[in-house]
Amino acid sequence: MTLPDAKPALPTSQKAEFSAAEIGALAHLYRGEVYRSTVWRTRLDSSTNWAVVTTGIALSATFSSSEASPLPMVLVGLLVSVFLLFEARRYRYFNVWRARARLLETDFYAPMITGNGVRVDSGWTNLLAQDYIDPRYHISFARAIGRRLRRTYAWIFVIQAIAYYGKLAIHPEPLTTLAELWERAAIGPIPGGLVIAAGVLFHGSWAVFALITLRTEIASRRERRSLIAMG
Repeated sequence: MTLPDAKPALPTSQKAEFSAAEIGALAHLYRGEVYRSTVWRTRLDSSTNWAVVTTGIALSATFSSSEASPLPMVLVGLLVSVFLLFEARRYRYFNVWRARARLLETDFYAPMITGNGVRVDSGWTNLLAQDYIDPRYHISFARAIGRRLRRTYAWIFVIQAIAYYGKLAIHPEPLTTLAELWERAAIGPIPGGLVIAAGVLFHGSWAVFALITLRTEIASRRERRSLIAMG
């Protein structure tokens, strides 16, 4: 007869302080978490680099001559969106290791350095132990997208939008009428007005998404209070 598996329970009582051996183990644990967060940070940088490189290629193709089509700037916006989704997925992994390392810095090393002593009854030990017993993502996919969007990809989208509308305004000749704008923006059978509206909706949607996820971030930080590192 086999008993159902049960999750290991955390101890109900805690010691007043860590022993020298336990402090040494925590130091090695911190080094490991910093290493893993560094590895995933490098993976984040690779997707960002690809987004920047593809945007640069699109800029070169679009402004190579006055007769060049602005279509590459439209397509690169979609490609950068894909890179953003890839990076948000990687960020969720990175945030696990970053949060653990940061929690050790704020609640273990900082009190030790300031001479206040490490408190084991402030809740951080249970939180860290539970994160090892039952590991899971600390933020949702939407919040990860919002973070990467606000910190990095918003600037890429801004450059892409300015370059696209700048191309329409100056090439092949400076705009003189609104009808010329619709004509230049047209993509095959798709009317220029519809293309412009789709572009405004595209960038506007990302802006709204960034603001909504920012409000979610603020609410989450208030809820976590002092244990702000785990999120």
